[in-house]
Amino acid sequence: MKRSIFTLMVMFVVVAACIPAPASTPPAGVTSPTQADSPTPAAAVTTAPVDLYVMTHDSFAVSKEVIATFQAENNISLHFVKGGDAGAMVNKAILTKDASQADVIYGVDNTFLSRALDGGIFEPYVSPGLKNIPDQYKLDAQNRALPVDYGDVCINYDKKYFAEHNLAVPQSFEDLVKPAYKGLLVVENPATSSPGLAFMMATIAHFGPDQYLNYWKSLRDNGVEVVNGWETAYYTNFSASSGKGPQPMVVSYASSPAAEVIYATEKLTESPTASLLSAGMCFRQIEFIGIVKGTKNRAAAEKFVDFALGKVFQEDMPLQMFVYPVLDGAGIPVEFSQFAQTPEQPATLDPAEIGNNRDQWITDWTKTVLQ
Repeated sequence: MKRSIFTLMVMFVVVAACIPAPASTPPAGVTSPTQADSPTPAAAVTTAPVDLYVMTHDSFAVSKEVIATFQAENNISLHFVKGGDAGAMVNKAILTKDASQADVIYGVDNTFLSRALDGGIFEPYVSPGLKNIPDQYKLDAQNRALPVDYGDVCINYDKKYFAEHNLAVPQSFEDLVKPAYKGLLVVENPATSSPGLAFMMATIAHFGPDQYLNYWKSLRDNGVEVVNGWETAYYTNFSASSGKGPQPMVVSYASSPAAEVIYATEKLTESPTASLLSAGMCFRQIEFIGIVKGTKNRAAAEKFVDFALGKVFQEDMPLQMFVYPVLDGAGIPVEFSQFAQTPEQPATLDPAEIGNNRDQWITDWTKTVLQ
């Protein structure tokens, strides 16, 4: 799920725990056991923590307290390796799979899932936590990539702008190409942005692979603004953000309205933004976690995957990465209940179809919209 959310989110990297100090010198006349036939008493054995490396996308974040709990309970020292956005991370993992930088990978989403699976970077693992995750999120029958969170990419709009201009909020893709909304939408380039790619997928799901380019021609003719990344789109172009830009509509996330309230410098009782939730206008991103093929720390990797699918981690995610837990029964923060929105009918595409066509779709989109 996915998937470059908020620059204000803090990334935490946990360094290795300290190795316990050596045992004290034995009393005079007592020899320290050094031979195989003189074992050290079990109570005196101390094991250094296992170093476990987890590759993540750049938007990954987790509470210090949650990581500390996992480390203390499992005698594992976690190290997080940033891999870029979801696409860059998958490419890096494939290129380095014979000498991997990680034991676990977190954050491959459904737009790049087939590439990761075809690249052979994961080992199967049936985590006990899978029994508590609805089948709708399980997209790999071999359990190489296990669902860990989800989020919805939607168009967000500036409530104040539409009220002040006495302009009706658009309710469909077709509305967006009407003259009344000329120049009012900023989107991200699908070749360089995860939410941009997800939005393009939503248009393909709605119009079909044979007609989506005609729709994008109409958007282009109606003045759609295209930028490379989410940060520029949201913080520079979007009129409801700190940049106070010219576009009152932006491709972002259904959780963005909640973030506006949480990070506001003053207490708000209503979010200044909302999402367009009409059927098919949002694209659901599901993010996955998997054990890297060939890891020498398989047992520790399994423990971390189990932890990531467990209640403590799942309930920490919403306010860290502004995504939803996949765990059935995991609690949702009150801020999400009040201000985040969830589409009833998000768009989806089969990961295999995405894998077979993604690069060509992006190439065709680039020629149609940018050239």
